Amino acid sequence: MNKVLYIILISLFSFTVISCSEDKEESTTDTTTTTTTTSSPLFVSVGNAGTILTSSDGISWDNRTSGTTEKLRAVAYGNSTLVVAGYSGTILTSSDGTTWTSRTSGTSNNLGNVTYKNSTFMAVGNSGTILTSSDGTTWTSKTSGTTKGLWGVTYGNSTWVTNGDNGSIFTSSDGTSWDNRTSASGTTVELNEVIYENSTFVAFGYSGTILTSSDGITWTSRTSGTTNKVHSGTFGNNIFVTVGDNGTILTSSHPYAMTWWTAKTLGTTDKLNGIAYGNSTYVTVGNNGTIFSSTDTNTWTSRTSGTSEYFRRVFYKE
Repeated sequence: MNKVLYIILISLFSFTVISCSEDKEESTTDTTTTTTTTSSPLFVSVGNAGTILTSSDGISWDNRTSGTTEKLRAVAYGNSTLVVAGYSGTILTSSDGTTWTSRTSGTSNNLGNVTYKNSTFMAVGNSGTILTSSDGTTWTSKTSGTTKGLWGVTYGNSTWVTNGDNGSIFTSSDGTSWDNRTSASGTTVELNEVIYENSTFVAFGYSGTILTSSDGITWTSRTSGTTNKVHSGTFGNNIFVTVGDNGTILTSSHPYAMTWWTAKTLGTTDKLNGIAYGNSTYVTVGNNGTIFSSTDTNTWTSRTSGTSEYFRRVFYKE
């Protein structure tokens, strides 16, 4: 009788151990599944001859096939879609930054910029061109009320702002009806870019021009300390940074870009056309395949792009 009881107890113990092992193994598998992600942070740089490069860290770059030889000028991300805009009305879309598809924009005008704000893609360009899209695939032309080239576009404080040739600035509350704010810019130089960060619109242009505004309507000129053309700007780690001709890099520690006073040394005289911030890293791009990265705006390291093409902009997708 004792022998039979002993056998039963041993059998029960073995079954318990096996069951616990199986439960533990199943639990580990479930945990692994829940940590899988489908979207990754990505730097995307675009330029001449259909050039598109991508990088996860701003250091190592991969050349992607765009399917076009047109000059590409800007990148935006929204609605799980990357959108690139360029010359001859070029629009490309991608879900991963690797495979790109050409879309019909409805225009042959050169497109100079694109952004995604307020659940809308907006592209701007030559002859007052403004296009909008909810998905990056189907585009609708809007009447801007100008024939001037538009090169910058952003959205903030419930207002769309675009700028361009001869100090032109236009604003809209809905992206359809536009008001001319050019007289408020106080300049006739070409404006290359406008961004909205930290509750501030900041516009960049020729002759070291930097303008700021809280509402997109009233603009104030700021002292940049340079006469070089400035082409692009970003906001990261609580500072504004702008780049331009002859390796120009300027930073403003003021939270609302009121003072632009610190020039940084990059180590190149190449024209810098675009800058972005992400993953605790600043990345700037320019002529001759130039790419530099920095974690603090003080020390910059040249990165290998694998091309000598002109880069116009770089964008960071979170």
